[in-house]
Amino acid sequence: MPWVRVANEDTVAAGEALVVEAGGRRLALCNTGQGLFAIDDQCTHDGGPLDQGKLDGKEIECPRHGARFDVTTGRALCLPAVRPVKTYAVRVHEGAIEVEIHDA
Repeated sequence: MPWVRVANEDTVAAGEALVVEAGGRRLALCNTGQGLFAIDDQCTHDGGPLDQGKLDGKEIECPRHGARFDVTTGRALCLPAVRPVKTYAVRVHEGAIEVEIHDA
């Protein structure tokens, strides 16, 4: 089954990102206030931990060099990053936050 429980529904507050693990992957679980989104917790520029960056609306900023990503699409929004981060489907099921993980 591709859905993996990563947290309880009330674990991550609006405007915050939390690192979680699912299927052997380190993910940043982001609560934009408009929904929950999961992305790889690694900046495509230099591997910085995105969960430690600032989440502003649907944009997260890498704390190392300021690259920003759209957490809803994974798209790189500014230099120095040019490649997107991988995104994962998220759902809330019976009070649990689940992320959809498929084998590579």
